[in-house]
Amino acid sequence: MYEQGLILLPHLATLGWGVGPGGEVLDTFPYFVSGVLHLISSAVLGFGGIYHALLGPETLEESFPFFGYVWKDRNKMTTILGIHLILLGLGAFLLVLKALYFGGVYDTWAPGGGDVRKITNLTLSPGVIFGYLLKSPFGGEGWIVSVDDLEDIIGGHVWLGSICVLGGIWHILTKPFAWARRAFVWSGEAYLSYSLGALSVFGFIACCFVWF
Repeated sequence: MYEQGLILLPHLATLGWGVGPGGEVLDTFPYFVSGVLHLISSAVLGFGGIYHALLGPETLEESFPFFGYVWKDRNKMTTILGIHLILLGLGAFLLVLKALYFGGVYDTWAPGGGDVRKITNLTLSPGVIFGYLLKSPFGGEGWIVSVDDLEDIIGGHVWLGSICVLGGIWHILTKPFAWARRAFVWSGEAYLSYSLGALSVFGFIACCFVWF
């Protein structure tokens, strides 16, 4: 699939759907189901956007106070940040559950050219997991890209999910520190800029993966 220039289907294959020993695609029906689900989700989001733009209340606070906010409300912004972190953490845990209990994931390092297998012995040692971050991104060490053990990858998602969930709870329950209130600009344009900056970091990390 990679040689055909496909981008999304290989990610579905890594989850162990429709793929067998040696990376051979045995069943394309899971990919069809995924496409249908995305099509339905797109329609729901599209109709939801039309509803809120044309028919929904002008101010959401009147009907649902929890979802109402203003850009300059620092406390509400950190609450929204916390909710997003929790959702990201739950997403990481979903991959862990898939690898442990629901069919396993595709292991490119398995004998015979790769195969789908369940993970039975997670790597949870902080020295191993965070040791990847301490490696040099230059030369032959490879930084986080040097991981070649599926147990380390899934164990890293346990750590990542835990950190995201705990960090999200912390951001929901606390208020921004004084230095954070002074350092950041609290406006819609600033939040967009911060998001674009985060995407650029993701791009640089992806470059490291391609590089190695």
